[in-house]
Amino acid sequence: MTNLVLFGPPGAGKGTQAEFLKEKYNLVHISTGDVFRYNIKNETALGMLAKSFMDKGQLVPDHVTIDMLNAEVEKNTDANGFIFDGFPRTNAQAEALDKLMEEKDSQIDGMIALEVDDEVLVKRLLERGKTSGRTDDADENIIRNRITEYYKKTAILKEFYSAQDKFYGVDGVGSIEEITQRLSKVIDAL
Repeated sequence: MTNLVLFGPPGAGKGTQAEFLKEKYNLVHISTGDVFRYNIKNETALGMLAKSFMDKGQLVPDHVTIDMLNAEVEKNTDANGFIFDGFPRTNAQAEALDKLMEEKDSQIDGMIALEVDDEVLVKRLLERGKTSGRTDDADENIIRNRITEYYKKTAILKEFYSAQDKFYGVDGVGSIEEITQRLSKVIDAL
């Protein structure tokens, strides 16, 4: 089993690369955002619980998110592994994910971070905003704030995974194929 945490600031190309990697390695891509939307739309017990916090403008507690991720892992017991996208975002979440994987007799093999210069990210997101319909991709100030928030809140995870010798930074600039090749090189060496 190969279990990866795919990381990078908004616009780094995580979603695009996850699609290629899941096909190439037969992995299940678990995007926290997609899992939240699915559970809320289908009014699952966990979705309704998450929504109750979101409706008040509060963060969804880690245990609720972990329970949702656990349900996704359970749905895919025959998977060759998982790509976690959008989770973890804090040390506590990383520790909870390690515990979840241990309970499945598995582990996180690596955290791969797509590294992209801020100006490239802004340009990419503004371009995506022209077609995505996402309002947070259309305003440069909001984009820059999202990038700043990413670095403030998630840089700590680089230290968490580096301490376990599981952090891998990958250049996220170039053609989609070039970036996929760089990621594959890291994954093949795990």
